[in-house]
Amino acid sequence: MNTNKTKSAKELALEAEQEAQRVAINKKRAEEQEIELRHAEEAFKADGVYTGENIQVLEGLEAVRKRPGMYIGTTASEGLHHLIWEIIDNSIDEALAGYCDHILVKINPGDSITVEDNGRGIPVDIVKKTGLSGVETVFTVLHAGGKFGEGGGYKVAGGLHGVGASVVNALSEWLDVTVNKGGKSYFTRFENGGKTAKQLSDVGNSSASGTIVTFKPDPSIFVEGTVFDYEKVANRCKQMAYLNRNLRISVTDARDEDEITQTFCFEGGIKQYVQEINSTKTPLFADVIYCEGQGEAVIGKDAKGNDKTGVVFVEASLQYTSDYKDYIYSFCNNISTREGGTHVEGFRLAMTRIINKYARDKDFLKEKDENFAYDDIVEGLTAIVSIKHPNPQYEGQTKSKLGNFEVRKIVSQVMGDQLERFLLENPNIGKIIIEKVKLAANAREAARAARENIRRKGALDFTTLPGKLADCSSKDATQCELFIVEGNSAGGSAKNGRNRETQAILPLRGKILNVQKAQERRIYANAEIGNMITAIGTGINDEFDLNKLRYHKIIIMTDADVDGSHIRVLLLTFFNRFMKQLIENGNIYIAQPPLFKVEYHAKAYYCYNDEQLEILKKQLNLRPGYPFQRYKGLGEMDADQLKETTMDIANRKLLRVTMEDALEADNVFEALMGDAVEPRRRFIENNAKRVKNLDI
Repeated sequence: MNTNKTKSAKELALEAEQEAQRVAINKKRAEEQEIELRHAEEAFKADGVYTGENIQVLEGLEAVRKRPGMYIGTTASEGLHHLIWEIIDNSIDEALAGYCDHILVKINPGDSITVEDNGRGIPVDIVKKTGLSGVETVFTVLHAGGKFGEGGGYKVAGGLHGVGASVVNALSEWLDVTVNKGGKSYFTRFENGGKTAKQLSDVGNSSASGTIVTFKPDPSIFVEGTVFDYEKVANRCKQMAYLNRNLRISVTDARDEDEITQTFCFEGGIKQYVQEINSTKTPLFADVIYCEGQGEAVIGKDAKGNDKTGVVFVEASLQYTSDYKDYIYSFCNNISTREGGTHVEGFRLAMTRIINKYARDKDFLKEKDENFAYDDIVEGLTAIVSIKHPNPQYEGQTKSKLGNFEVRKIVSQVMGDQLERFLLENPNIGKIIIEKVKLAANAREAARAARENIRRKGALDFTTLPGKLADCSSKDATQCELFIVEGNSAGGSAKNGRNRETQAILPLRGKILNVQKAQERRIYANAEIGNMITAIGTGINDEFDLNKLRYHKIIIMTDADVDGSHIRVLLLTFFNRFMKQLIENGNIYIAQPPLFKVEYHAKAYYCYNDEQLEILKKQLNLRPGYPFQRYKGLGEMDADQLKETTMDIANRKLLRVTMEDALEADNVFEALMGDAVEPRRRFIENNAKRVKNLDI
């Protein structure tokens, strides 16, 4: 029906005039946007003249201050603490060289750091290539140090790039160095990013030996803050003490009137380390199996082109628990190699070879039986593999994966010989291990059968996306986001408030299974976990393939209450156990919905914590008792509110889940989510005073 016939000529003329005005306004707006775009393009456009005068040469340590992320990764908290690790690592290298047995680390008032060791002391004589003393060269010249090639001052060292001390100096407001050496004490000071304020000079006699470094991070570089975390520093030093048997490391926090000091020294080294890791678990036997040995390897060429050999030292300690997961951590020259490498490959070869050989020799495996798989052999195993290598080669700048091919054979031989001997000398423990491995093999077969059965029923079809998933239209994984949302109510709001092109929604019904204390086969009976695995697309465990990731942001969005926190922890536990690579790759995020809404003069204000609420009250000059809304759940928000506050990339706040220390993360998950009650009770007692918002 043509409604225009019922309208008067006057009404039609008015509508035409209004339409013309809208067209004019839109045209003007488009012209303004085009002008703004041209201005923006001009602002970013480089000078048309590009000659040698445009080439900027950064002298000395300027490059570090210009691009600090290239040297320490980030200028946030992790990068700030990396400064300490660099200086401590230099002292640890003195311990590896056999000249240092005590290191002191102190957080001073004002958050400066002092690291002192009783090693040989940095050389104070002149370096020919620089014309500076050894101390000034180490702290002002990149890639300068005693850890390179012929004539190196170290046979084994963690730092090999020679940038540690100079980078710390470049990123410091000031840095002092005292060297006690040869009966004398020498001092130098640097300021404003590594500029020499006081040249190295003899300041008196000293009977001590070693190096003392004190530095203050530059707040203009570390704009997010220069406050150090004592627990983080202490935990790192404790780990170093475990990895270096009999090395004493003292850590002090002197920022408050009541100083805190802890001293770490472990005669048992990595054997005690395994015992501590397993303190939150149930070991199957009291002994910690310890293997130690060495092998010779070609580590380069000498000046005449002949092969130069060196000694590779190997340590490994292991103990089985009732757990269903393996906890295998590896180190090379005290550096955590979280991606493994050739030393872990050697460990794997030895474990597979010796356990299967022992099982057949003792008739646990019959002739017709297949060998145990490596995954069965290491289920419930906690192990530390640590090597010291005179010339380690790492894959990538992060030093997270060892690449020396000769290490595989050395570790395999040392591990294999000593593990076999231990099993022959301890048949009771050997029997316990084989029984554990057989249970794991049976469980793996049961998990495979359960997975296939569920697939046949269509309940967990890995080729078909779950029906509950509201997928996005884009197929570009780098632009896509998956919101894992608590509850159907919040899921409905999220679906209506999302950007349908790039944001997918997967609502969860209730709490998922606690996978920390469940066998793998049980996860396939959990529909919610199955839906997540299918939606994410990577698979889990050995089937995990990061290239198949369908969303580069996986965002956990739960209520701001106890249940929401519990669901969030359950999800993080799942990702840590079955998709840890997503955490390490930075794909997991936590949404930050607001806690409060204040309506004032027809405008809505959102606050994310109590502090923001109090600030808002003062800014708006609200009277005492002015009403505000506290959100207990996402379902209390309509689609527009959820979009505006939590999902819109222009306004939202996300927390990225990162992993600085995989071992510490595993320990926390085991303490909080594992079978043992006592570790959980201790954790609650130790952290009860830190609770700010208790929802009961």
